Amino acid sequence: MQTRRNEISRHPLVIRGYVGGRFTDASPTEEIAVIDPATEQRVATLYESSAEEVDRAVIAARTAFDRGPWGRATVAERQKALLAIHDAILAHAEELAFLETINTGIPLSQTRNVHIPRAAYNFRFFAEYINQAGGEVFTQEPGLMSLVTYEPIGVCALIGPWNMPLGLTAMKIAGALAFGNACVVKPSELTPLTVTRLFEIIEGILPEGVMNLVNGRGPVTGTALVSHPGIDMVSFTGGTVTGSAILASLAKGIKGSAMELGGKSANIVFADADFDQALDAALMSSFMNNGQMCLAGSRIFIERKIAERFIDAFSRRVGALKIGDPLQEGTEIGPMINSAQRERMARYAESGLSEGATLLCGGHRFSGLATGYYFEPTAMLAPSNDVAICREEIFGPFAAIQVFDEEDEVIAKANESDFGLVGYVWTQDLQRSMRAASALRTGTVLVNTPIIRDLRTGFGGYKQSGLGREGAKGSQAMFTEMKTTIIARAPRTLPRMGAGA
Repeated sequence: MQTRRNEISRHPLVIRGYVGGRFTDASPTEEIAVIDPATEQRVATLYESSAEEVDRAVIAARTAFDRGPWGRATVAERQKALLAIHDAILAHAEELAFLETINTGIPLSQTRNVHIPRAAYNFRFFAEYINQAGGEVFTQEPGLMSLVTYEPIGVCALIGPWNMPLGLTAMKIAGALAFGNACVVKPSELTPLTVTRLFEIIEGILPEGVMNLVNGRGPVTGTALVSHPGIDMVSFTGGTVTGSAILASLAKGIKGSAMELGGKSANIVFADADFDQALDAALMSSFMNNGQMCLAGSRIFIERKIAERFIDAFSRRVGALKIGDPLQEGTEIGPMINSAQRERMARYAESGLSEGATLLCGGHRFSGLATGYYFEPTAMLAPSNDVAICREEIFGPFAAIQVFDEEDEVIAKANESDFGLVGYVWTQDLQRSMRAASALRTGTVLVNTPIIRDLRTGFGGYKQSGLGREGAKGSQAMFTEMKTTIIARAPRTLPRMGAGA
């Protein structure tokens, strides 16, 4: 893999759009360098999609939806295509894992074992789901039958994030296609490699124009896409500020949207928890994916009875995490996505100290490698819930620990947040776990388990963590229009207006 990385550094890939069943020319638009965060070398040149190219992509999707066969395809035909995409991803799994790692800096063990299999599974899941999902029939009204059916919403703009580019973007694509929509996909300009490769390996599976690809920055390509009158809905995963701007744009056209935004998830460890399990999970939820996860449980609350023991064990384990080249076996922490994210980590470490937090480990730029955007995995003991490291999403390997005494106290602190994506609870007390799950104002509560997403359920958040849900019924609501058809089962007795004249 190092040989392949060197080849790509010498001859960077070319990232172009895909419109109407073919890749676009490398037109003289803005050229954006795509960087390997471990080597700081260019691995691709991205040709930014202009507003004109976005327009052509939307028109291609609109034509495919309005006139093509996909929206009218049978469930069996859509299943066949989705399963073919699933198989194509698995057939190229090692290559995709490599590309994901050199593009994101996420350790190969995670892209190979988590990201790419999950991307493939998204398509298999929705292929299976649409064969079981149905509408509803109501007969309570005398003499009437009310049918509820779900029709594709139309042309979907699918905007993916940079922290798990293929897995999370594939979730959107699979859901949109499963329900008969056409789409225009925009990955992050930071991490376009695997999504672009997906378009290459699935050529010929779908009718022309059903899936289209545009590439570029949010203010250029993204703005042109979400404001296009031919778009029926936007599904976006990313930061809260960008999500807010997209919502403002969509409101002008009264269009649908689903927003999976930021998080600052509380991870509550009670004294009666399985200590080793809770410790392992706290490390995983803070530092997996280089800590760059919306559902990171890095706001850790420890009951005072076990706080000293837990903090000591946690700090020692954080200090022992293996930082290194993400392509190398055994690496647990790779580089940040870019230098801006690394500097963001440094600023939060400084602000934590200035606001009275205690540095337990890390807190500095990693000096063990000459190149790469590395930062030491960091843990700080916070004096209160009011400091920035406990309230703002850092999006890196950074854990903020607090100590609590009472259940009501910790639930109140956990809910003291602008976000409400996930809550984690560790306890052996069943009644306490149920109380906590009910009281936490989050879209998902995980009890005695680390990070997990079950596609049968909905995933999304309260408050500034977003709108809508992804998953089975959530994606169905996102990508379809509900239609009610009311049929008279017998002739109706109607008032004869004007008959007496």
